[in-house]
Amino acid sequence: MTVLRRTAGVLAATAVIGSATPATTALAAGTTSPSPSASAVLPSGLYGDSDPKFDGVWRQSLALLAQRAVGVTPAAKAVDWLAGQQCANGAFAAFRAEPTAACDAKVAVDTNSTAAAVQALKAAGGHDAAADKAVTWLKSQQNKDGGWGYTPGSPSDTNSTGVVVGALAATGESADRSPYALLAQWSLPCGQDGGGALAYQPDKQGKLAANADATAAGVLGALGKGFVTTPGKPPAKAPDCADSASGSGSGSGSGSGKALAREDVARNGAAYLADAMSKAGHLVSALPGAAPQPDYGNTADAVVALAAQGWTEQARKPYAWLAAHAVPWARQSGPAAYAELILAAHAMGADPRDFGGTDLVTALNATGPAPRAAAEKQAEKHGQAKKSGNSVWWIVGTGLVAGIGIGFLFSGRRKQQQP
Repeated sequence: MTVLRRTAGVLAATAVIGSATPATTALAAGTTSPSPSASAVLPSGLYGDSDPKFDGVWRQSLALLAQRAVGVTPAAKAVDWLAGQQCANGAFAAFRAEPTAACDAKVAVDTNSTAAAVQALKAAGGHDAAADKAVTWLKSQQNKDGGWGYTPGSPSDTNSTGVVVGALAATGESADRSPYALLAQWSLPCGQDGGGALAYQPDKQGKLAANADATAAGVLGALGKGFVTTPGKPPAKAPDCADSASGSGSGSGSGSGKALAREDVARNGAAYLADAMSKAGHLVSALPGAAPQPDYGNTADAVVALAAQGWTEQARKPYAWLAAHAVPWARQSGPAAYAELILAAHAMGADPRDFGGTDLVTALNATGPAPRAAAEKQAEKHGQAKKSGNSVWWIVGTGLVAGIGIGFLFSGRRKQQQP
């Protein structure tokens, strides 16, 4: 869920740096442009201080999900801002600078922002009607192959399919057509390079290329889980790629001619991620023309996927690497990055308030409106200080009055004692 999604061809061949932004794409010719630019003054309910043009709804959703995952009650205006971004048809765009205006053809709604918002609104509570309306829209956008594309009518991809499955799971809904067969089709055969991984989507020739970000999204999708998950029960089988749940690690995956069950897709994808991070402890990514470098966001997503599969032991090394190296990345990237790290800690059963010595929860909360409990505590503290100040002045005033009274009393006595 962290890559800047480009064209299908580029992403299928290239892993992109995890940037804690939604899977946005360079839109194909003939489609609408992204939502309007942000206004000069950012909305007071929004988390983060960067231009929300491409990720406002996404980062807000992740921030709210991370807060609720650790028991923090988000600020009402933060939740209301997210709900207010919804279009009348139930869909969400990446950002709407004028949320009171009707959504027309120029507003580029997308499945990723919508699905993320559904999960966040359900977690925050109080907006079930909005979440249900968004799910109705998502179900209407399902492609014939069972998957979802980023924008309405676009070809299905693993990332979008995974995040929508998470939204359906959050609301207890099911799709009209099963998306799991599609995920199985895009699972690379075990005997091939990158075996077990999922592709973002096939290229024009129908070939599949392993994509770590798509694999993490595909694992959660195959498990029927959303962004927020807890450690799963470790499967009986070892973390190896196999052609079936009863097969050995030397199986040939989808190349065997057998249709993979969704459990097989999840296991094989998790096995690929575990192997990819076994040496360095993290995923590596490179932009075209740039040197390979650590991929913080996708590593965090991979940790969540491994934990959801029940392989927390295989996730410990990359989690420890994140705790030692990812905080500066999150500090620079903003609320969605903090949220991803919090969700990784939550999935591992670890404490995000002690993430390599950093309190991720406090850091996230500081990027937007204070959560309700913190705001109430601050108001209470302010009220106590005000009351305390009033008490001091009441004591001072009483003392002055008493002093004046005593002065008059002594003065009267002196007058009575005069001959």
